Amino acid sequence: QVQLVESGGGLVQAGGSLRLSCAASGRSSSTYTMAWFRQAPEKERELLAAMGKSGDTIYYKDSVKGRFTISREDAKNTLYLQINSLKPEDTAVYYCAARTGGGLLLPYVYWGQGTQVTVSS
Repeated sequence: QVQLVESGGGLVQAGGSLRLSCAASGRSSSTYTMAWFRQAPEKERELLAAMGKSGDTIYYKDSVKGRFTISREDAKNTLYLQINSLKPEDTAVYYCAARTGGGLLLPYVYWGQGTQVTVSS
């Protein structure tokens, strides 16, 4: 099992940047496929980016390619999401998620509590 805690959200101006962090505890995060999701008010949760166990397979939602970068630092058991050129439509609660096994787009089992990102304009 793994526990996930997100941080790094906040209120930012459009065009700004944020780096979200997801600290994993329990089993090493290096044994999990991990991902970032977000959920805006009255909208479904959407997968933004995912990274395989080895870090050599990465998925990005088409609409965020070029602005969002997923990375992991196994020595710190931490997953990151760098977000550049923030837009008001990026406003949402951002969640970290993890699963065992391969397949970046398969259902995720473990979830953090989320961190709020609000982009003003």
